[in-house]
Amino acid sequence: MNAVIVSNLIKKYKNFEAVKGLSFNIKEGEIFALVGPNGVGKSTTLKILSTILSPTGGSVEIFGLDVNKDSKKIRKIISYLPEEAGAYKNLTGHEYLKFMASIFFRDKRRVLKTVKYGEELCGLKDKLKDKVKTYSKGMTRKLLLSRAVMINPRFAILDEPTSGLDILNSFEIRKTIKQLAKDGMTVLLSSHNMLEIEFLSDRMGIMNDGKLLACGAPSELKNKFSTDNLEEVFIKLTR
Repeated sequence: MNAVIVSNLIKKYKNFEAVKGLSFNIKEGEIFALVGPNGVGKSTTLKILSTILSPTGGSVEIFGLDVNKDSKKIRKIISYLPEEAGAYKNLTGHEYLKFMASIFFRDKRRVLKTVKYGEELCGLKDKLKDKVKTYSKGMTRKLLLSRAVMINPRFAILDEPTSGLDILNSFEIRKTIKQLAKDGMTVLLSSHNMLEIEFLSDRMGIMNDGKLLACGAPSELKNKFSTDNLEEVFIKLTR
């Protein structure tokens, strides 16, 4: 079953066309990676799927809901982690998770259950008692990822989830994303790290100039373009 269907998606900003007839689908429970050079329409596409932007043309359906007509319903079943997301620095980690959970749920028991799950996911333990402004970048990113997925969204949109992190923190976040997908969450991932893409994604789409150039499993794309790694595939297609 397809969780997401993007059909001939177009997005224009005055005289500039950022997305030019983009089409792809994401299967339920799949990790799908959308990659490409900077400025080719990836972030615009993610923002349309997260209902922040409206498309100029084409259509996007998320679990049968239209991003234009059903945006309120979609926001209840998705979560979006932007690359440059931040947390409220004067709150402790625990306070931040509780505040975010209370936005999504009114029932106090549901809030407490969600916060407990978020605390387990981020693995920050006693550091959750400290204010976010004392956190390292890796700690903050773990907190933000936990915030994004602790509500158990049916569809999670993660833009550069390990951006700027060291090897250990990156590994822990990738492991968390992999497990969430095994548990049934559908994930759309964007990253410039091809090793990360190969480790995480079931399938990937490569964009350039607002269009999709190729789509398939990492192994399929390497075979198709006769390369040893995804970086070479990426360079061949986007050079």
